Amino acid sequence: MTGAELREAMRSGKSVYGTMVTLVQGSRWGAIFGRLGFDYIIIDTEHSPYGRGEVADLAATFRGVGVAPIVRIPYPDPYQARMAVDAGAHGVLAPYLERPEEARQVVAAARYRPLKGALLEQAGNAGSFAGDTQGYLEDFNKNHVVIIGIESVPAIERLDEILAVPGIDAAFIGPHDLTISLGIPEQYDHPRFQEAVRRIIETSQAKGIPAGGHWFQVEQVRRWQAAGSRFILYNSDGGALAQGYRRDLEAIRGTAGEAMRHTI
Repeated sequence: MTGAELREAMRSGKSVYGTMVTLVQGSRWGAIFGRLGFDYIIIDTEHSPYGRGEVADLAATFRGVGVAPIVRIPYPDPYQARMAVDAGAHGVLAPYLERPEEARQVVAAARYRPLKGALLEQAGNAGSFAGDTQGYLEDFNKNHVVIIGIESVPAIERLDEILAVPGIDAAFIGPHDLTISLGIPEQYDHPRFQEAVRRIIETSQAKGIPAGGHWFQVEQVRRWQAAGSRFILYNSDGGALAQGYRRDLEAIRGTAGEAMRHTI
C-alpha cells in the first residue's frame, strides 16, 4: 500500500494491519516484510536510535515492496514530522500528544510541506492558502498519513478536542505509557486501563477515525478488534523474533527430550 491507499482503506471503514521495526537495518529486510502481507510498517525513532539516513533507507526499502512506511517521530513537533516525510516516509506517528494545537501543527507539517513558518501556521490554523497552493500541496503530499498518539490521562481528557482537528487519519494507543499515566504500570488487565482503551476506540470510531493499541499478543488484538479497533499494530521485529524462536526452541527441545525417552 501507499500512504494514500492506506488512508483510503481507513476512511472506507476497513481494518489495516502493521508492525513496528526498532532493530532492522539494510535493504535485504524488505524482501521478508514484503512477503508477510502488512499494509504499513512503523519505523520507530522515539525509542530506537535510527538516524535520518537509516530512516531514508528503510523507507525506500518498504516502499519498494509495497508497504507504507510510517515514522514514529521522537515527539509531536512539526520539524520532526517534516524531516520524516522528507526522508521518504508515507506518514508520521506523533507520540504522546496531549493538545489539539500539537495535532494541528503535525498535520500541517506533514500535509502542507514545504510550507514553513508563518505560512504553515496560517494554513494549519485557518486553512488559508495563496493562489493555487492548496490544490498543489494536497497532491504533493497525498501519501502522507498522520497518526496521533493518545498515551496519557490528559490526552484522554481532551480527546474530543484533539480528534476534531482536520487531517487526523488514525489514533495510536500507547499501552505502556497509558498504564503509567493511570497509575497502574503494566497492568493491562486492570479495569481502568481497559475502560480507557475502550473510550479511545469508541470516541475515535464515532468520528470515523480508526484507533488501536500496540499489542504483542494475538489475544490482545482479538479483544480490541471485538471492541471496534481497526488500526492494528502488532508486535515488532525484535518481539516477533524472540517469540518465534522461543516457541520453536521450546517445541524442539520438548520433541528431542521425548525422542530420547523412547530410545532408552
